[in-house]
Amino acid sequence: MNRHIDGFVLPLAKDRLDKYESIAKFAAQVWKDCGALKYCECIGDDLNIKYVRSFRDLTGAKENETVMFALVVFGSKEARDLANQKIMDDPRMNEI
Repeated sequence: MNRHIDGFVLPLAKDRLDKYESIAKFAAQVWKDCGALKYCECIGDDLNIKYVRSFRDLTGAKENETVMFALVVFGSKEARDLANQKIMDDPRMNEI
């Protein structure tokens, strides 16, 4: 296995999903332009699962919030480190 990932979990107000979606699409393009192989955003559903620590618990999400999970795939740790530096230096990041 040569792949490396970054994953992000965050609570998000349900009434801000449209705004978040536009930001996520923009971010996906920046990440891919800087070397990510894949960028995926997922919205939480059925977050109250017995016997496991759910993303809702992990993030402290409130009733009016859902949980977003983003997954970014890179070819290697070195590619990930290089891409993250490029992302932080990318002037488009100032737009979000």
